[in-house]
Amino acid sequence: MKAHEIMTRQVVTVQPDTPVGEIARLLNRDDISGVPVVDHEGAVVGIITELDLILRNARLHFPTYIRILDSIIYLQDPRRYQQEIRRALGTTANEIMTREVISASPEADVEDIATLMVDKRVNPIPILQDGQLVGIISRADLIRLMVRDLDQEEPA
Repeated sequence: MKAHEIMTRQVVTVQPDTPVGEIARLLNRDDISGVPVVDHEGAVVGIITELDLILRNARLHFPTYIRILDSIIYLQDPRRYQQEIRRALGTTANEIMTREVISASPEADVEDIATLMVDKRVNPIPILQDGQLVGIISRADLIRLMVRDLDQEEPA
């Protein structure tokens, strides 16, 4: 089965300047797990998921370091801490979105989409064709497919 057969075609999106509160209300109202962030030309520039919003309320992890003489050696990448601060304090989509969007094509196999979700720990996955957003697939779509397949297997 291909992505285009199960993807949601009416994709809810936000702009980079959309306030975080509005995004939270949107996810809650539409019962969705994430939204692509699109620029004024419709290109996907990021994605915001429930996790991105939850991170705003999580404890920050200060970078671990050791001191040797007058030098500080970080045991973790300090850029990760800077990203956590940016997301925790962000007020717009642009400030909290994940910029490295993992996407798939409409012709991708559903099994490959499921594998991406598991391996990369992402949800949802935007479906792009020629760089344009044409759909989105979430874990809920895969569960619906599973239930449909189970219902077809059961005798009437």
